[in-house]
Amino acid sequence: MLVPDVNVAESDFVGKEGSIPFGMSAIRNVGAGLVAHIVAERDENGPFVSFPDFCNRVNPTVLNKRALESLIKAGAFDSLGHPRKGLLMVFERIADSALARRREAEAGIMSLFGESTTGEGPSEIDRVDIPDVEFDKMQRLAYEKEMLGLYVSDHPLMGAQQALARHVEATLTEAKEMADGAPTTLGGVVTALNRRYTKRGDLMATFVLEDLEAAMEAFVFPRTMADFGHLLEEDSVVAVKGRIDRRDDQAKFIVMEVKRPELMIGEGPPVRLTIPASRLTETIVNEVKRILEAHPGDSAVMVHVEDGRRTTVLRLGPGFGVDGGNALHAELRVLLGADAVF
Repeated sequence: MLVPDVNVAESDFVGKEGSIPFGMSAIRNVGAGLVAHIVAERDENGPFVSFPDFCNRVNPTVLNKRALESLIKAGAFDSLGHPRKGLLMVFERIADSALARRREAEAGIMSLFGESTTGEGPSEIDRVDIPDVEFDKMQRLAYEKEMLGLYVSDHPLMGAQQALARHVEATLTEAKEMADGAPTTLGGVVTALNRRYTKRGDLMATFVLEDLEAAMEAFVFPRTMADFGHLLEEDSVVAVKGRIDRRDDQAKFIVMEVKRPELMIGEGPPVRLTIPASRLTETIVNEVKRILEAHPGDSAVMVHVEDGRRTTVLRLGPGFGVDGGNALHAELRVLLGADAVF
């Protein structure tokens, strides 16, 4: 599934070359009638080369500011090379200039040089610079989900799942197999957040906790809501402690605590250890494991095992990502030797 694209997408979901561009009529505030004008112009005169080109060519009814804003937030102009945030900053000026130019042309107004304003000379629309600035990942995806109903170009957890795994005890898939009442800590993205009041007037909430593989409905009752409700926001990444509820045969989660862990997305420089095969005793392995677990972070750990002239390089799993700072290096060097850590 791809984000909608004014140069590729149709009104409905139509597969093209092994992918499915999001149907433009399914974008919030964009109806099938507007999409028909976009597709007709594209089919008749070729792809759009820029946002100003789009505004100059499409039927004026398409230049509805609410519809344009939705198209931008949904990513429909990404393929033209415009960042979504930068385009949102100036799209109204560009659309207004395009409409004014057309009105002048229809009225037969000539430029000072005796040329029609529909000619090839410079115009106000061509002089509007689109700032080269973009939303951060979470804001961009929040707008995308608002317009499309789901994340398409990316996911809030993509690239952060390893970091989040250090704050949880089970994945959502694993949690669904747990017994009723089992306590655990889960992590994921808050979606479909719904705050409401009980009959007694106390605030509670329900939401769907979603990771890259599964989703689970979660309940936050008034006492927990009073303590942790301020941490619950749509599209936020959370670690929640609570228990499994299977009274309706479908696993749900009763939230008791909420945390918003600070996640470093992406890896830092790897930490490399050199250990002779003869030193890989159970004692050494357990001590290295203890030190690594005491310094969680986003740097991968590479272990170079030397056995004579042969060196085997092992990359430890995501559960052993570390903060590759001086404290970690100091502890490992005491254990393994000054030349063993780099």
